[in-house]
Order: sequence, then C-alpha cells, then structure tokens
Amino acid sequence: MKINVGGIDRIARISLGLVLVGLAATGAVGLWGWLGVVPLATGSIGWCPPYAIFGWSTCAMKEAPPENS
Repeated sequence: MKINVGGIDRIARISLGLVLVGLAATGAVGLWGWLGVVPLATGSIGWCPPYAIFGWSTCAMKEAPPENS
C-alpha cells in the first residue's frame, strides 16, 4: 500500500472527518454524518482506494537525482 494522500489533502480529510463525526455524535446532523469516518480513516493512513484505482496522488513529487554526464 503506497501512500497517495499528500499533506494538505490529509489535513483537509482529517478535519472534515472530525467535524462530521462530531456533528453526528452530538445529534446535530443525521446518520449521514458518520460517513465522516471515511475521510478520517483515509487521511489518517494516507491511502485512498479511489486514488489508487485511478493512479492519482496528491503527495509531493520527489526531485529526481541529477544525471551524471
């Protein structure tokens, strides 16, 4: 399992997940708020199945090593 969720994406997922789960736990929203567990989990582990299927990644690209001439 290769990490495919980058820093800002992870922060956004975890934040959104915590807000939705918190709202669902307090009864402010319906049961759909528990769907916040999904972005919370994908943000926490740094891997998103749809990203893997489509070959997407929001991770920063590492700089290629210089070529020897």
